[in-house]
Amino acid sequence: MWHKGWVVPQGVVKEVEKMEQTYPPCLKCSKGVLVPLSDYGREGASIMYKAWVCTNPECGFHIRIDNGEISIGESIGPSTKGR
Repeated sequence: MWHKGWVVPQGVVKEVEKMEQTYPPCLKCSKGVLVPLSDYGREGASIMYKAWVCTNPECGFHIRIDNGEISIGESIGPSTKGR
């Protein structure tokens, strides 16, 4: 699951192992798990579980909600917001 060459603190490894037991497996790669991400709306209200992303950096699979529409993707790129 970890990229070759990464130095990962032991505490992080234990948290990821716990996530792998709690969250659903990624159906695309079967190596990572899907974890929820939250965001804030235009008015500043919290949006719980706006996206679910695969923890496997090589996979990049994600499901997200934008303006009430669900989008499913296989790659994640950098945000252009705030630039």
